[in-house]
Amino acid sequence: MTQSGSELRRTLGVGDAVVIGLGSMVGAGIFVALGPAARAAGSGLLLGLAVAAVVAYCNAMSSARLAALYPASGGTYVYGRERLGAFWGYLAGWSFVVGKTASCAAMALTVGAYVWPGQAHAVAVAAVVVLTAVNYGGVQKSAWLTRAIVAVVLAVLASVVVVCLGSGASDAGRLDIGVSAGAGGVLQAAGLLFFAFAGYARIATLGEEVRDPARTIPRAIPLALGITLVVYAAVSVAVLSVLGSGGLGHAAAPLADAVRAAGVPGLVPLVRVGAAVAALGSLLALILGVSRTTLAMARDGHLPGGLAAVHPRFHVPHRAELAVGVVVAALAATVDVRGAIGFSSFGVLAYYAVANASAWTLSSVPATRVGPVVGLVGCVTLAFALPGVSVVVGTAVLAVGAMAYGVRRWVAAR
Repeated sequence: MTQSGSELRRTLGVGDAVVIGLGSMVGAGIFVALGPAARAAGSGLLLGLAVAAVVAYCNAMSSARLAALYPASGGTYVYGRERLGAFWGYLAGWSFVVGKTASCAAMALTVGAYVWPGQAHAVAVAAVVVLTAVNYGGVQKSAWLTRAIVAVVLAVLASVVVVCLGSGASDAGRLDIGVSAGAGGVLQAAGLLFFAFAGYARIATLGEEVRDPARTIPRAIPLALGITLVVYAAVSVAVLSVLGSGGLGHAAAPLADAVRAAGVPGLVPLVRVGAAVAALGSLLALILGVSRTTLAMARDGHLPGGLAAVHPRFHVPHRAELAVGVVVAALAATVDVRGAIGFSSFGVLAYYAVANASAWTLSSVPATRVGPVVGLVGCVTLAFALPGVSVVVGTAVLAVGAMAYGVRRWVAAR
């Protein structure tokens, strides 16, 4: 059976899908999110990590079940449309596109901050241009580059763990778990750490480019999430054992500060390189995911129809990728990285709330609905536990999207 020119090519296996998920999750989030999370949670940092992991697991299972039934580009945009109705699918797609576009800008700025702090914005724009060109050449090229990036980042993180836990500065007493900042601080930390976990959606949004999606996607999502959780837990414990929650909360570059405190300052440049490479990996996978959701929304008329075009040679949504690249480059030239992270977390949590609500409709058996319910409640709780500015701006942007949908329907009805 041949594929039409408007369809994407199925070239990704389980290994490729897992690597793309890891490239999205084991990325810059672990290098930048630990500090703000520790500042919010205090001694409850590891509790916050556990809460984020539970919510992420429920979301991942819901996404895997839905992706097996609807193996098309767009992820929760498609699931919400098919299970809940056109508006909820649109709202999920809108949340994903705006939230992850902000995340793209944050990752690009992270690259700039580590590579050339004095010209962070210029480097960020250059990174967006280069990675957009890589994605334009086909998803298989993106998967191979992501594989190399993941290998480098995992090697750097393993070095950090070994150095910190093996140093004389490591003290197990610093791992004492408490709630010094209260339950609100733990939940806010979980919301910030969720930013680093959310990359498994990239596997689902690439559903139209995965071989045997009914088998591949449900295997790849939990595998990628499980590996990420193990890595994050190991890094968090190692860094906490050296800096403690107080030192970690005030660290500008947590992992670099940890290896310096462990008495191995020579490893700091390697950590900086690892952070830059990790951010590049996240940015590469993010542009892939945003462009595919843009493609799906354009096919349904929620975005300009020209963005639904698929390149006849490379079999990628080339106009959508170029449009996303242009918008992200503009943001990377102007925005602040911390604000981008908070806004991104709110948008992504709204996206997964729709995913869980969609998964809830798949079966009437109570036991199968526990995960979606926990995921839905968790997403809403963490979204509104984020810093106030992120909540206000995120709510306003979702409201604008909803009004745009209503106006478009009103015009069409007339």
